[in-house]
Amino acid sequence: MTIDPTTQTLAQLGALTPEAVARRFAEVRQRFDADIEERGSDATGRAALVADWVGRRSGALTSIGDHWLKPAPLELKRVVGQEFQNLKAYVEAVLEERGKEIEAARERATAAAQGIDLSLPGVHRAIGTRHLIRQTFDELIGIFFSIGFSVVEGPEIETPYYNFEALNIPEHHPARDNMDTFYIEGAQGSHLLRTHTSPMQIRTMEKQQPPVRIVVPGKAYRRDNPDATHGYMFHQLEGLAVDTDITFCDFKGTVEYFVREFLGPQAKTRLRPSYFPFTEPSAEVDATCHVCGGEGCRICKFSGWIELFGAGMVDPAVYGFVDYDPEKLSGFAFGMGVDRLAMMKYGIIELPLLFQNDVRFLRQFP
Repeated sequence: MTIDPTTQTLAQLGALTPEAVARRFAEVRQRFDADIEERGSDATGRAALVADWVGRRSGALTSIGDHWLKPAPLELKRVVGQEFQNLKAYVEAVLEERGKEIEAARERATAAAQGIDLSLPGVHRAIGTRHLIRQTFDELIGIFFSIGFSVVEGPEIETPYYNFEALNIPEHHPARDNMDTFYIEGAQGSHLLRTHTSPMQIRTMEKQQPPVRIVVPGKAYRRDNPDATHGYMFHQLEGLAVDTDITFCDFKGTVEYFVREFLGPQAKTRLRPSYFPFTEPSAEVDATCHVCGGEGCRICKFSGWIELFGAGMVDPAVYGFVDYDPEKLSGFAFGMGVDRLAMMKYGIIELPLLFQNDVRFLRQFP
């Protein structure tokens, strides 16, 4: 074709009827189809086609808009506009599809050169889950949240006052020895890594008047030699309830409710007398063995009972540190080792498994 039809007006081409207009546009489409088959087999050829057909300054579509659409007679304007839009959409769609085909061919060639078989299934990437300790924390907190307890958290670096003195632990108590506690000597005086989450009992009561019902999740630290059941860092959930007329019966009912919710409705509890400086009376809370159901087995040392945690009624001496009136107020407190509860419930026999980040172990608890 010696004369480019897109540079002449439709009148010059003799296209003065809708049918003639359609034929002219069909001719342009056929020319485009032949052009893309001839030059559009690679990225370079496609780029040239894009410039020649949809380029804003010298592209064929721009020329059609200038020479066919704009000067078209009024009675043919609608027909020319519709044909032009159809041609434009067709050219752009074919160029885009050809670009995808060229890119896909390039990727296949690259993969073949690298020895990658794209027909094989992809590598499965495992989705992360909550750690077993986090799951246990959430379960414990949910149980106490359902009966009106709220959650508070506090610093892991404490002062001896909050960690010991305000909890009625005297100066020469063995727990305060540096053989049991990590002390930190700093610019602000003696500090330590808290040995329990109990300091938040004092910090909360200093700021809040009764009623108080809180649980305190967090880490605690003690100088224990790591073995199958001990570590120098462990997780604890502390609980405190203070109000008027709280009795030992309230304490016992709360403990029994927790044990049934955590270990199942078949679990039973018992309280054994014990001693803690900040509770009086104090008790060790036991539950029927989750393995044998109380019949006696190796896990419970054939006693039928498993020790869970220590608890008791708050010693009135503690109230003196927070300006509570021990004549009007009473309450109970408990502190449970979350690691121990997780091990017991899920049948884990070695504590280090919880902290070694072995995915083979962690995947067992999705």
